[in-house]
Amino acid sequence: MFRGISQTAEGAAVQGGFDATCGIFYAGVWASSLDWSGDGANPASLEVDWYLGIKPVTGKITWDLGVIYYSYPNSADLVAGRDNNYLELKVGASGEIWKDGTLGVTVFYSPEYQYESSSVWTVETSFAQVLPKLGMFTPTFSALLGYQSGGGDYQTFYLGGLEDNYLYWNAGVTLGFLEKWSLDFRYWDTDLPSAFCKGQAFQCDERFVATLKFTY
Repeated sequence: MFRGISQTAEGAAVQGGFDATCGIFYAGVWASSLDWSGDGANPASLEVDWYLGIKPVTGKITWDLGVIYYSYPNSADLVAGRDNNYLELKVGASGEIWKDGTLGVTVFYSPEYQYESSSVWTVETSFAQVLPKLGMFTPTFSALLGYQSGGGDYQTFYLGGLEDNYLYWNAGVTLGFLEKWSLDFRYWDTDLPSAFCKGQAFQCDERFVATLKFTY
């Protein structure tokens, strides 16, 4: 799921990443399997995201200033003659508002979004609350509300000729266990019309997603 829209035609995905940090600096790479068509003629089967940035702290606020490059190796152009790859800049701030409760806001800006369309702004607000332990599990409730706007003819293609903005959100519980494992159960939805959201690919209607993760 990316901003409320399925990147795997509602199928499962295998994902992995590597992060390196040094003081306030960080860099990393993350990859996921894809299915952009849902009909077997898949124009993209892999996404690789490269990112770097800094996370300075001022008082109780942790900042995140970074850049992300989204790449799709060996993919066919989903829009003829237009590159699938694109760049985003981000500025985020988060802090603890009460014991084990964290609120964050992140703004993303792409000067030229996917398929070489015009600029796109995305704003996400997130909340997370660590809950009391349940046996071997450490549960955390979290939720996110996002808003994306811009893109011009990108949105005309990608969102079925709708207006160039939409809302998306998710809420769920992550169960941490055995130190390095977690199991996440999450509800996703958008405000995009169901007529567009229930096609063969890029579904964006309501759904539950389960994620099993190992961190080393």
